[in-house]
Amino acid sequence: MRETETGARQRVSVARLTLTDFRCYRHQRLETGPEPVVLTGSNGAGKTTLLEALSLLSPGRGLRRARLDEMGRRHGDGPAPVWAVAARLRTANGMVDVGTGRVAGGSASARDRRQVRIDGQPAKTQAALAGVLGIAWVTPEMDRLFLDGTSARRRFLDRLVFGVDPTHAGRIGAYERALRQRARLLRQGAADPVWLAALEDTMATNGVAVSAARREVTARLSRASAEGASPFPGAVLEARGMVEQWLDEGPALSAEDRLRVALDGSRRADAEAGGAAFGPHKSDLRVRHMASGRSAAACSTGEQKALLIAIVLAGARVQMAEQGSVPVLLLDEVAAHLDARHRAALFEAVAALDAQAWYAGTDIGVFEPLKGRAQFFAVEDGAATPLWE
Repeated sequence: MRETETGARQRVSVARLTLTDFRCYRHQRLETGPEPVVLTGSNGAGKTTLLEALSLLSPGRGLRRARLDEMGRRHGDGPAPVWAVAARLRTANGMVDVGTGRVAGGSASARDRRQVRIDGQPAKTQAALAGVLGIAWVTPEMDRLFLDGTSARRRFLDRLVFGVDPTHAGRIGAYERALRQRARLLRQGAADPVWLAALEDTMATNGVAVSAARREVTARLSRASAEGASPFPGAVLEARGMVEQWLDEGPALSAEDRLRVALDGSRRADAEAGGAAFGPHKSDLRVRHMASGRSAAACSTGEQKALLIAIVLAGARVQMAEQGSVPVLLLDEVAAHLDARHRAALFEAVAALDAQAWYAGTDIGVFEPLKGRAQFFAVEDGAATPLWE
């Protein structure tokens, strides 16, 4: 476990969250301690919006995967407004300020690209956020994670990898930029083969590194899940795709060569179909119930929910072991859908991790065991106020 100079375990938590013109919030500031946070209120009150704001302090499009122009607080029929989310973080080395949002002025492309600042300085890419704060979440929309398409499972896995290896976000960004540029050149026709080869080299080196990181982290997650908190089940995870198969068969350099050759040979087909037929963007996360051996897709709805929570908790334990810190956990309507035994186990697992979890739910009674151990907020009509101050 990585330690600070004083030998203490690194711990990151949100000390202050500020929303400006973000969805239903005109201006909201929450001051929070390092303990878990409970947000309660009716449906549509703005609980999930607070969690979404926090999720935007990590690389990607957040837990709702919304467009930037959808997140601003609307003022009549005017143009999509600017908005901002900022947080002050407690870390082992002092306070760190992070912020993100849609900026005013400038070109349309600048306004439609999420801006990121860390301690007041602009970051080149969102990937920089992965090195500051780990965030993992479970939401009701993820109930079909094991049943629907592969893209959601890849994003879920990559968020877990960010916690163990923050540089993973940068590799994914470099790979995806090269993928988009190659696709654009192929659509235009008569592209410079030298430039295409350079883009394919970028895709090969970064793509194989992405797949290798996924393979390594899924193996660690499986081991951590096997040692997990009962009654949550153990999960066996595996990243599978053509690049992962090549890594099974030989060293990474050989896999890079095979991907370069495959991309070169598929240019004509890729120009017609769009995208690329080969690469880690085609891979999938496969999950099995450790005790029964059944695939997650074949498990009951309750078993799938328990597996999902078990994987997120295993990811937090792996991050603690590898990075010396645990992610902030965003748990939207999770406790309400667990029986009393699993709910108590979840609360105790989070406490054992010493993680700052943000729980959201409509029924405050569900969180009765957390009284005295968590900070409670009532959320209604786009406003959050502390309870029992």
